[in-house]
Amino acid sequence: MEASLLAALVASVALAGLARRFDISAPLALVVAGLLAGLIPGLRGIELEPELVLFVILPPLLWSAGLESSYVAMRRNVRPIGLLAVGLPLATTFAVGVVAYHTVPELTIAAALTLGAIVAPPDAVSATAIGRRLGLPRQIMTLLGGESLLNDATALTAYKVALAAAVGTAATWQSGLGTFALAAVGGVVVGAALGSLIAFARKWFDDPMIESAIGLVAPFFIYFIAEEVHGSGVIAVVVAALILGQLSAHSGYATRLQDAAVWRAVQLILESFAFLLIGLQLPTVVGELSGISAGTLAIASFAVLGTVIAVRIVWVYVFAYLPRALSPKVRSRETRPPTKSEVFIVAWAGMRGVVSLAAAFAVPMTTLSGDPFPGRPQLVFLTFVVVIGTLLLHGLTLPWLIRTLDVQADDDHRDALQQAAAQTKAAAAAEARLDEVLADQRAGSRVGDAAEILRGWNERRQRAAWERLGRGADEIGESPAAAFKRLRLEMLAAERQAFIDERDAGSISDEVLREALHGLDLEEAALNRN
Repeated sequence: MEASLLAALVASVALAGLARRFDISAPLALVVAGLLAGLIPGLRGIELEPELVLFVILPPLLWSAGLESSYVAMRRNVRPIGLLAVGLPLATTFAVGVVAYHTVPELTIAAALTLGAIVAPPDAVSATAIGRRLGLPRQIMTLLGGESLLNDATALTAYKVALAAAVGTAATWQSGLGTFALAAVGGVVVGAALGSLIAFARKWFDDPMIESAIGLVAPFFIYFIAEEVHGSGVIAVVVAALILGQLSAHSGYATRLQDAAVWRAVQLILESFAFLLIGLQLPTVVGELSGISAGTLAIASFAVLGTVIAVRIVWVYVFAYLPRALSPKVRSRETRPPTKSEVFIVAWAGMRGVVSLAAAFAVPMTTLSGDPFPGRPQLVFLTFVVVIGTLLLHGLTLPWLIRTLDVQADDDHRDALQQAAAQTKAAAAAEARLDEVLADQRAGSRVGDAAEILRGWNERRQRAAWERLGRGADEIGESPAAAFKRLRLEMLAAERQAFIDERDAGSISDEVLREALHGLDLEEAALNRN
């Protein structure tokens, strides 16, 4: 099994690289590749280990998404995110439970509700991976990202309650609400406490390598501690990541550069591995269905998949317009109503993923009485159908729908305008600080030439921010900022080659070369940041 997992990990990264090289949707390509691999005769499927997903894959992906999320934007959209992350999973759990109970004779009502909780949450991996590639507007990504960060906590808690009832452990409404409250409060407390502690430790060490290392192990530690105290590991990781993301502006530049590079690579590896694992489950899922009516499975599959899609569409449309119609307070607070196209994209972007499959495989084989768990093979199969169905259906149609509905991001111009205004203030602050330093210099200190160079640099940065908002270079010719950038990049290339030549000639060591190239790379990154 270890060798198979290692082979799957290597293959997933290779396939993701090919997909990116040929501009193909990597998530969909990996899922399809896994499905096709499962159809090869004699190829043994890799059975998904729930602990692998919940304790190894999920925490770092939540952490990475939380670091990139905007706390301010999530707070501004707390009502719609709360409805999507808490209300919708619960509504889906009950709706799917009722439909599954009436279409799969083997399922008890508790087992059917367990299935509902399993397929209720759109997956964090699917939403962020596909949404990033499609270039969705930031408002939509904020809603989908906030939903995917938090809905696993709701669904997994509902799953625990329903599963306890299905296996024979006493479960009441009061105990269910208590489980929800403990998970939410415990997750927030653990996340806030450990997030603050980790932020302090990183600042105290003041060592980019150690800070990045702490960041790499933090999500696993936080998730484990939260689960041990019966809190929500998902909420704990998300809260801690939001705290670290908010404080990252106060970290050193080296830490930020290193963290960004490390987490992009980790994200690519884990997302690719997760999507390939989904497709590879086909042999395992089909192998458990011997002796079960194909007609019953087909009817149940269409019914459950249709319910999952329909509940999301109805819920999103109702709560996109009803609160605004009934509450003047909501209308005054949310000044920009969502467009019909944006509402439909949010309603349609309900891809399920590897977390749902992990929860399905975690369902025990037997109940406490020793009897087989009611309808477990059907439960796992229906989860697989929902995951594959939503990934392929939504993933294949979303690009076409975005183009047809003309849902285009207008974030670039707004970002450039905000950056230009901020750059003007930053330039003024830098100018004032330079004047203060010069005023403190001793008379006769030879800093005049350096000061003039710095003033020119400061003015160039201020103008460059506004030039991006004006006419293009094809209309007005090359701007001073563009000319500076082009010439400086040529100089950097020449410097880099000179250092390499010196190393090849044996005049400097590899260590000296790496140190020199690092400084040049930082300057080139600054020039190419836009």
